[in-house]
Amino acid sequence: MRKILNGNQMVLGTCYYPEHWPEHLWEEDLRRMLACGIKVIRIAEFAWSKIEPTEGEFTYTFFDKFLELAEKVGMQVIFCTPTATPPAWLTEKYPEVLNANIDGVLYRHGARRHYNYNSPIYREKTRIIVEKSASHYASHPAVIGWQIDNEINCEKDVFYSESDSAAFRVFLREKYETLEKLNRAWGTNFWNQTYTDWEEIHVPRTTYSDSTNPHEVLDYTRFISASARGYVKLQSDIVRKYIKPGDFITTNGLFGNLDNHKMREESLDFMTYDSYPNFAYTKEDYERFSRTMQDRMWSKNLMEVRSTSPVFGIMEQQSGANGWNTRMAAPTPKPGQMTLWTMQSVAHGADFISFFRWRTCTMGTEIYWHGILDYSGRDNRRLQEVKDIYKKFQSIQQIAGSRYMAQVAVLKDYDNIWDAQLDVWHQDVEKVSQQSLFIAAQKSHTPMDYVYMDDEKTSTSLSDYTVVFYPHPTILSPDRVRMLEEYVAQGGTLVLGCRSGYKDMTGQCVMDRLPGLLQNLTAVDIPEYTRTCPGDEPVLIRWEDDLLKAEVFTDQLAAQGGREKTSRILGMYENCYFTGTPALISNSYGEGRVYYYGSVFTEQAAETFLRKLGVKKPYKELLELPEGCELAVREKDGKQYFFVLNYKKEPVQIHVRRRMKNLYDGIDLQGWMQMEAYGTLVLEYNRNM
Repeated sequence: MRKILNGNQMVLGTCYYPEHWPEHLWEEDLRRMLACGIKVIRIAEFAWSKIEPTEGEFTYTFFDKFLELAEKVGMQVIFCTPTATPPAWLTEKYPEVLNANIDGVLYRHGARRHYNYNSPIYREKTRIIVEKSASHYASHPAVIGWQIDNEINCEKDVFYSESDSAAFRVFLREKYETLEKLNRAWGTNFWNQTYTDWEEIHVPRTTYSDSTNPHEVLDYTRFISASARGYVKLQSDIVRKYIKPGDFITTNGLFGNLDNHKMREESLDFMTYDSYPNFAYTKEDYERFSRTMQDRMWSKNLMEVRSTSPVFGIMEQQSGANGWNTRMAAPTPKPGQMTLWTMQSVAHGADFISFFRWRTCTMGTEIYWHGILDYSGRDNRRLQEVKDIYKKFQSIQQIAGSRYMAQVAVLKDYDNIWDAQLDVWHQDVEKVSQQSLFIAAQKSHTPMDYVYMDDEKTSTSLSDYTVVFYPHPTILSPDRVRMLEEYVAQGGTLVLGCRSGYKDMTGQCVMDRLPGLLQNLTAVDIPEYTRTCPGDEPVLIRWEDDLLKAEVFTDQLAAQGGREKTSRILGMYENCYFTGTPALISNSYGEGRVYYYGSVFTEQAAETFLRKLGVKKPYKELLELPEGCELAVREKDGKQYFFVLNYKKEPVQIHVRRRMKNLYDGIDLQGWMQMEAYGTLVLEYNRNM
């Protein structure tokens, strides 16, 4: 059985860097960790030179000594492959391993993640260091699992080296087989971009307008994802040969241009995430997050992790101030915020929390990225808060292995995410709808999931959800449409937004009537569409007693001829040149129903759909909470566990309508009560009683 994320216990950990500290501190640090409930540490992700100080010279003494001490005191260790920071001897001798910017200028030694995945030399050096590390350390009793590299695609998620161009050509040959097929998929007749030889193809390069073929860029992004996944699998396959029964393989963080779902399925036992809600208070990002939900927005990220890996942990949880010497500046968490952010992670499904980091580093770029302890290492307020978190963990052990509960899902897929990165028309509608759906669900205490679609999934992936939003599936395939049709036909409710179905899988616009492949499911025709004009008065949509403001984009809708028996016009445009034409059409399909809404989902529109479709505030009979509190629900063995999280800097009043047990102290609660600033509650409710 795994030592963490085994469904039976909640575990605390921290990140530790023995190479940063004199040896005489090691045992003191480990014993202090254990005394405050920390039982697992992560080590070695940036320590290649401690194992291979020069090319071909391998020494294991440093980590042998540390692991012997860890075993002696009873500390468990997650060992990392150290490939995120190649040593100076490697990058100096083999500069072709380095990543480059779009103009081909190499990123030199001195930072991290400056390599490229496709360099044959780097892949070979990776194979060697991982083989040497795993074959030597995996059998050690203190080692309980492995982390591959560190934060795949962090820092840079684009790659422009010569090795990448060479690998890109191989990727494209395997996908298209012939240049004729590639030229057709990329629409190279436009602007005379036709290719006559594979060597003419490169990764995207600088153009005078900073614009390049969008169909090429979509395939290039798919290529980056495949390259990163292949690099992780190279390492995972090696480590898998040596790990002990019950040990695991993971990696940390979710980053861009990467199909994290496939990476987890191909190579990992589970994902771990790096959660830093304090980013909401950095001087760079404060204004942006203050207009939304500040640190509460990290619940959106945790929903993404849960979609990738239903069993997951946190490898780096906020414990101190954020900052490099070159960027980011955030304050120290206020009293209670460490606990709040920890329980935010747990509320969304994490059963393992590892704080970053134990000691604050006194050297290098991250001297302002504080850990539990400050530079002096003396006891402090944050250490005391960790001890209190451990007590809370002891009281909620029974929730380990429980499942996050949601009736509502937002459907996503990587093709549309990547398309929206480049296509500003798609990006503008997607950004508003994704943020608004999350905020509306949060404010109304409506737990929500993300579900990712690909051509291999079936409608059973959606069968647990009463309502599924698929805001703007610009790119669609016949297989994905069939999955949507199956979900609705079996009784599901699907909600679609504007700009749906107008591109194929290459990113080219279809010549069918819109919404393209969705015509049969929606019974909708779209004779005209437009972006809204910022200078015009707001476009209004009337839906019964609700008057919605349409933003960014509007589709003029019409019911398909001959579908009057199944479709209904629910909303009309009121005050633009679309006045009197449909803005919302609902169609019955099998046992279910689909709604096509001709604009983006503003917060107002999202709340209206949740309310009218009967899924808003599903637990209102049990709890009454102010908007400033988050509600998350986990369930196991017929019991529900309600996490109430107060993100406000002042106390709030909540109403517990049914008798529930406060797991922190075992006392039953009912009625009105006050939650302290940044306070948390975990309430047990036995719905079978």
